[in-house]
Amino acid sequence: TKSFFKRNSPELLHKSWEIVVNEANFVRKCIGADSSQDDLWGKLICTNFKVSFITHDSLPQQCTHRLLGEHDIPLACVEQVVTVNDAKGKQKILGCNKKLKFNPTELILYCKDFRIARFRFDEAGPESAKKVCLAIAHYSHPADTQLLFGFEYVGTRFYSSSGNKVNGVDPGGGLQTPLFDCSSDWDREIKRTGASEWRVCSINEDYLVSPSLPEFFVVPSSLADQDLKQYACYFNSQRIPLWCWNHSNGSALVRMSSITEPQQQRKLDQRICSAIIKSHPLRSDVLKTDLDKILPNIQEIQTALVKLRQICVIDPFEESEEKWLSSMESSRWMEYVRAFLKHAVEVIYMLEGKQASVILQEEEDRDLSCVISSLVQVMCDPHCRSLAGFQGLVQKEWVMAGHRFLDRCNHLKKNDKEESPLFLLFLNCVWQLMEQYPAAFEFTEMYLIMLSDSMWVPVFSTFLFNCPRQRAEHSRDFALSKSISLGKDQSLRFPPVWDWSQQFSLKDQALFNNPLYVGKSAPCVHNGTVPTTCSQANWTC
Repeated sequence: TKSFFKRNSPELLHKSWEIVVNEANFVRKCIGADSSQDDLWGKLICTNFKVSFITHDSLPQQCTHRLLGEHDIPLACVEQVVTVNDAKGKQKILGCNKKLKFNPTELILYCKDFRIARFRFDEAGPESAKKVCLAIAHYSHPADTQLLFGFEYVGTRFYSSSGNKVNGVDPGGGLQTPLFDCSSDWDREIKRTGASEWRVCSINEDYLVSPSLPEFFVVPSSLADQDLKQYACYFNSQRIPLWCWNHSNGSALVRMSSITEPQQQRKLDQRICSAIIKSHPLRSDVLKTDLDKILPNIQEIQTALVKLRQICVIDPFEESEEKWLSSMESSRWMEYVRAFLKHAVEVIYMLEGKQASVILQEEEDRDLSCVISSLVQVMCDPHCRSLAGFQGLVQKEWVMAGHRFLDRCNHLKKNDKEESPLFLLFLNCVWQLMEQYPAAFEFTEMYLIMLSDSMWVPVFSTFLFNCPRQRAEHSRDFALSKSISLGKDQSLRFPPVWDWSQQFSLKDQALFNNPLYVGKSAPCVHNGTVPTTCSQANWTC
């Protein structure tokens, strides 16, 4: 056994960017809840990227991950680090700088992906057990964005010491997924949806107008750049109205933040609505829905997830099925999933049945609007149910539109009040649609799971930042600190999650493809029946 621990070391991504921080030998990983019969013995290791457990035994895996082993947990996925001392009857939750006054006999890691990992130190040295626990607690709470592992990974892997790019990535993972970071991607989307009266706007180049908008986005052709610059100061975070998508009948889906100057409210509403009306071939009305008034807020959604996690990970099957189902209902998670799906269908009715353009308004237009705009397009547009189309949709409506992934995922564990699982909620809504229309989607449940799990692998640009500007600024600062010459890029090129070859082989990626997929033969995928009437309280002209 001793020779095993001497001989076996963790599979590091590369010694120059993933380093072992601390380790403990003769550790037991608890597998069964009631018995130690199935427990595994091995070495527990903390690196600057993951918690790794190396054991003699291994279990068959459906997918082999290229960045993580069978028993690995990325540090970004660790929600809570709990140490236990059986003899003293003590338990302590460890944070970044907390001290541990007792030698732990057990370590429990509560993970954001609903896993619980338990390790026993009965045979391990007490000091090594304490050190590895403290290392996990410290490295799972990075003090700054640039301490996230993705910076070290990208800075070393994709650039040589001279600063030349040494290993490019295929941003679409072979699927030609548009990243919407250039005007040509937006041009293609305009042509694809037939939005002939809309144009690509570049007034936000170098983020001069709004810090959270992309450099390129789409606006009505009748609105001049000078007018847009003038209007920007009246919108929350200078987030002027953004085009999302066009229905085949000409109705447009638009999203915007709230207007901060009440005295300008009516004037701006009229100008924006007039421009959208001109972009419609039938000059149809424009309807507006205030998402903050009719949908749960980010704190309510986070509370629902916390309750759901407690129900799912604490021996749920010890209770009767009826009690477990009632607990699920009381978490309100499914109620919120239902609320978002229902409102997306109402928006579709306005676009399709009323042939009216719709404006989604939210205080800052970075959370609830991401979910609703995406669901509407998934339901109405067969292209968004293809693999490449769905990936482009997430890139357009979440990443480039400035969803706060860094804060909502709480990667730095600094502000729990900002944490909220909006993207997980969206994926859950998509799964509900897939269950109703299994042949309408090119991708599988496995794909949604892997996409969700990728949020906690702090390597991909998709989930690391709050907006494109933050990505550019932080990567530029990191490059300067490491003397990396960026050349034409002007920022580190983080791989998007859509470059699936970073995580899986082509054979494993085949599990993402739905063999029942029928392509565009299912034009509409609604959650239930589209209502013939909608609550007028939710809509204003």
